[in-house]
Amino acid sequence: MRAHYNVLFLCTGNSARSIMAEAILNFKGRPNFTAYSAGSHPSGSVRPEALNQLQMAHISTNGLHSKSWDEFAKPGAPKLDFVFTVCDNAAKEICPVWPGRPMTAHWGVPDPGLVQASEKDIERAFRDAFTTLDRRISLFL
Repeated sequence: MRAHYNVLFLCTGNSARSIMAEAILNFKGRPNFTAYSAGSHPSGSVRPEALNQLQMAHISTNGLHSKSWDEFAKPGAPKLDFVFTVCDNAAKEICPVWPGRPMTAHWGVPDPGLVQASEKDIERAFRDAFTTLDRRISLFL
């Protein structure tokens, strides 16, 4: 078994689910894992509800930002060992060729950003997405 693995989490907007997954794996997986996240059409911002879930779990939000998946297909990008799509839209898109020919999988998580209801319902949707990702990452580790 190798000592270190790079993991990329993908979602269309890179504003919530993939961001939370990046932070969770970096928190739980060090020193053996380094996580990144990106989107096919990045929104340019991170949802405050996602940052709130991370902060409530005492997981650092420093440096988290919405970015394009193109950053990880360029020369000099980290060699990826695993690429996980966490939204159904990104799973259906044609992805770039990733350096290192990583193992890929789809971890579909409902988009909490689509919930248009009460503040409590929106918070619950983000908490559910966080909990789902946290459990999957724990099993992955």
